[in-house]
Amino acid sequence: MTSPDFRKSQPEPLSPIEFSIPGTFETKLKNGLRIVVVQDGRLPLVSFRLAFNWGDINDPDGQTGVSSAVASMLNEGTRNRSSRQLADEIERLGATISVSASDDFTVLAASTLSLYSSEILRIASEMVLEPTFPENELDLYRRNTVEHLKFQRSQPGFLANEQASRLIYGQHPYARVSPSAEDVEKLTRTALESTHDLAFIPNSAVFIVVGDVDRDGIVKEIEDLFGGWPAGEFTAASYPEFPKRSHRTLTVVDRPGSAQSNIVLANSAIDRRSPDYFPVIVMNQVLGAGASSRVFMNLREEKGYTYGAYTRLDAKRLGGSLEATAEVRSAVTGDSLKEFFYELDRIRDEDVPQQELDDAKNFLTGVFPIRAETQEGLTNLLVSQLLYALPNDYLQTYRSNVDGVGAEDVRRVADKYVRPQEMAMVIVGDAKEIIPQAEKYSDTVEIYDTEGNLVSGADQDAAAN
Repeated sequence: MTSPDFRKSQPEPLSPIEFSIPGTFETKLKNGLRIVVVQDGRLPLVSFRLAFNWGDINDPDGQTGVSSAVASMLNEGTRNRSSRQLADEIERLGATISVSASDDFTVLAASTLSLYSSEILRIASEMVLEPTFPENELDLYRRNTVEHLKFQRSQPGFLANEQASRLIYGQHPYARVSPSAEDVEKLTRTALESTHDLAFIPNSAVFIVVGDVDRDGIVKEIEDLFGGWPAGEFTAASYPEFPKRSHRTLTVVDRPGSAQSNIVLANSAIDRRSPDYFPVIVMNQVLGAGASSRVFMNLREEKGYTYGAYTRLDAKRLGGSLEATAEVRSAVTGDSLKEFFYELDRIRDEDVPQQELDDAKNFLTGVFPIRAETQEGLTNLLVSQLLYALPNDYLQTYRSNVDGVGAEDVRRVADKYVRPQEMAMVIVGDAKEIIPQAEKYSDTVEIYDTEGNLVSGADQDAAAN
């Protein structure tokens, strides 16, 4: 009979899973389109990504939301197919095609059985090169988007993110988390066509293919379909700097009668290419990235204030932020802030114990190969590497870079990027209940309504006088 003593010690960790990716082939067409092919014959599948260095921050002046509209409308009709015909053909092939715009990039993503790769490539080329942006489909897009915006404004998380982004990014376009209804209503077919011509140029794009393909054959197909695509001019825009914060602020979005407070504590942090990236993700893992992290164990497991408390690193191309978040009972808003600031100070003031550091690093290095086990997962990792211009061996050296982070590195980046005394505190909930608990943590208090209008604060008070 097995001795029960085995329950008294945790099992030894398993050996690391070997991580390797198939060889990568790269070439470039005469029009500047970069092609990257990874042959992976484990399954009869192929994944495509056509990614552009154009995102929501590139919206032309006075046309907020137009880049997202272009992306959403690419599958709504081409010169040869209507929206319905596109959808029926993609469904017949058992494939998927979607296009989305983020802050920094626009990406067409497609996946299919390798048997149908040629058909899907042809459809993708029509969507990118010959969209028609039909007026009836644009009208439907406007109406649906406006209704979605109304729904967003009913969500505390959206309201908190809206205010936190405004405070962290100021006049930079990263501050815009969504267009307004007025922005959407004034979108025109002409504006979409103009933005499409600016954004979708081959010399600002990379075409990534991963899967069961013949390398030379797929490159030839891409050249046949996209080789006649004329190059364009892409001029990197200049943007305002992020605000320099010198003190902690409190912004409350008033939702009278709310039983919960949605808390976001934020300050600016690193961009995605920062040399501090690996120490920061290890620090974040210790602080609040998972269910065994400090803020989670404190606010949920020990105090019972919330179902979950986390920290999040949002590293974009030109900058980023570090946020601590939780949804708590309104009555414990002040107590929750106290515990958040306790943990934010502790990660700066004390070296992380070796076991805690090892646990965080083991999680990051252990989960990384799992992300590349599927073809789509591997494709997405390659997309990030290429779009952010990370080193060629980034994926292969990821785990060694994480393993190389020491306690002194964690404390150094915590001191640099976790700045409790200048954080933007944003709380969505019942202002009458929140402010008496939270105002002691800041010298300034602003109150906004759920439409994003300033109700009370320094700026309004100054205008009234």
